[in-house]
Amino acid sequence: MSDKELLKDAMRVLKETSRTFYIPITFLQKELKTAVATAYLMMRAIDEIEDNEHPNVTSELKHTILMEVSGLLKEKQFNEQRYFEIIKPVQEYLTEVTLRLADWIHLLPAGSEKIVKDATSEMAEGMGKWAKNDFQVRTKEDLDEYTYYVAGLVGVMLSELWEWNAGVKTDRELAIGYGRGLQLVNILRNQEEDYRERGVSFVPEGWTRNDLFLYAEENLEKADRYMKDIHKRSILLFCRLPLALAHKTLKSLKEGKEKMSREEVEKTVEEIQAD
Repeated sequence: MSDKELLKDAMRVLKETSRTFYIPITFLQKELKTAVATAYLMMRAIDEIEDNEHPNVTSELKHTILMEVSGLLKEKQFNEQRYFEIIKPVQEYLTEVTLRLADWIHLLPAGSEKIVKDATSEMAEGMGKWAKNDFQVRTKEDLDEYTYYVAGLVGVMLSELWEWNAGVKTDRELAIGYGRGLQLVNILRNQEEDYRERGVSFVPEGWTRNDLFLYAEENLEKADRYMKDIHKRSILLFCRLPLALAHKTLKSLKEGKEKMSREEVEKTVEEIQAD
């Protein structure tokens, strides 16, 4: 498969894996579009190892695999053979996006490899740690650490890609707030389901649901400030859509609705594109 065909196939997998992120990624241009698309697929590959619910995929096994994959990503050349040796104990339970990690790395544009591989390595290490701890959030510090590994560092990575490709400089703490804010909205949306199906709560001890709403709003305010440093339209469009959806989802949740309707999502996409 040529690189052109591989990239087309990667966009297919991206669309099948997450239409929510596929749409804003299509707003980006050329190399940046490829870098962000493949970065998303790489991180989703890691996430699917951490999130696997098969009884044979234990927390200890997840920890071992994720830590080894983290180390592998730190190497200059990604060793695909070694990768398959590492994931062999769980390979039959994994999906295409995880099995094809080497393909996504191959597509990274020159100059973006270290940024994306380092961030994915850090995410794998963090997720490995949290898998071993069975995702027990007891304090605000726990919540901050977890949301950093699964989302805040994504904000940092994207900021580094903006600067690499377009010379756009942003504030690191606001970038973390951007990612963390989106993740907190997801936690609020999935709070009952996480506890019912996984026995997991991401709410610190002593916090009410309202406390979590307030903390999500605090971080989304940082995300709003983060946007003020971005003056390149394609990057601005990319960042605005997930943030707009997060703000509207939070509003829906506060009104007692489970989530935004498909019509509301489609209308938001149209509004962002038209602005």
